[in-house]
Amino acid sequence: MSDVQIGLAAALEQFSPRESIELATLAEQHGFSGQMAADHFQPWVPQQGEASFVWSVLASLAENTTGDLGPGVTCPSFRLHPAMVAQAAATLEATYPGRTWLGIGSGEALNEHIIGGYWPEAPERVRRMFEALEIIRKLFTGKDVKHSGEFFKLHTTRLWTLPGTPPPVYIASAGPYTSRKTGELADGLITPGASIEKLQGILDNFGQGAKQAGKDPDAMPKLLQVHLSWAPTDEEALANAMDQWPNGGMKFPKADVRSPFDFAQMAKLVREEDFEGRMVISADPDVHRASLQRYVDAGFNRIYIHNVGRNQKEFLQVFGSDVLPKLHA
Repeated sequence: MSDVQIGLAAALEQFSPRESIELATLAEQHGFSGQMAADHFQPWVPQQGEASFVWSVLASLAENTTGDLGPGVTCPSFRLHPAMVAQAAATLEATYPGRTWLGIGSGEALNEHIIGGYWPEAPERVRRMFEALEIIRKLFTGKDVKHSGEFFKLHTTRLWTLPGTPPPVYIASAGPYTSRKTGELADGLITPGASIEKLQGILDNFGQGAKQAGKDPDAMPKLLQVHLSWAPTDEEALANAMDQWPNGGMKFPKADVRSPFDFAQMAKLVREEDFEGRMVISADPDVHRASLQRYVDAGFNRIYIHNVGRNQKEFLQVFGSDVLPKLHA
C-alpha cells in the first residue's frame, strides 16, 4: 500500500464520542492510517442518533491515536465564523504538530440553518467559503489582521496560539468551478465517492487550477471519502444501508434539507437499486477492494472509509486483514 493512505471516516452522526475514540484506536491497530471526522450539528436521519462537536472529538482522537486527522469537512461561514475555525485548527495543530489538516466546505442547511439566518443559493455559499478561506489564511500568518469583505468583517486581531507550521487546508469540491478554484487556492482536494468518470472530471479541473497557480497537482493531497456497506451477508449489508445510511441512496442534492425528520420521510422512498453506482453494498471483501483500487488508480492518494452499519469492529478486522494489505499504488 505504498504511497496510499487508507483512513477511517469517523461518523460522528452515528457514534458517541467515546465510541468514536475506541473505534479510532482499533482502526489504527488494524492498519488504518488516520481519521476524517464529520462536522455535523444533526444526524442525517434520527436513527443515526448522534452529532457531537467535531473539534472536541478530534482532540480526543489525536490523544488516543498517532495518525493524521482533520474535520471532513467543516463549514467556516455560517454556524462558525472563519476566525473561530482558524483558531480551532491552529490550536489542534499546535497541540499535535504535523498530524492535522483543515477540511472546509460550503455547508449544508442540515447543520448551518440552526443560527436562523438566511440560507443562500449554492453560488453564494461557495463565495462565502472562499472568502472564509482568505480570512483563515491571513490569521495563519500570525500577523494582525483586518478584513472587510462581501460577507465577513474582522476587526484588527491575530491568532495568539499558533503552530510552527499552519495545517494544510483542503476544500470539499465536486463541481467544475469549485474544483478548479480548489486547485488554485487550497493545499489539496476532498471529494466524496462517485463514478470514476465524474471523479476524473473533478481531478482534471483541480489539476487545471493547480497548474494555473504554479503548483504540481500530482504532488498535492487528493482525499476521497467513501461510504460503503460491508456485513457478513449481502442481506445484512443492505439492511444496514437502508436503516443507517438511506441518504446514500437519495439521488438529489441534499444541501437545502433542514431536518433529520424530513430526511427520514424521504428515506421511505429509497429502494435497493437507488444505491447502485453510489455506494458498494456487499459481503465480499474483494468486491470492496476492487472498488477502492479503482479510486487509487484514478489518482486518489488518501481514502477515508465509512462502513455505514454499526458492525464496526467486524468491519475493521475484515478490512484490516483482507482489503487494506491488497491495495497498491
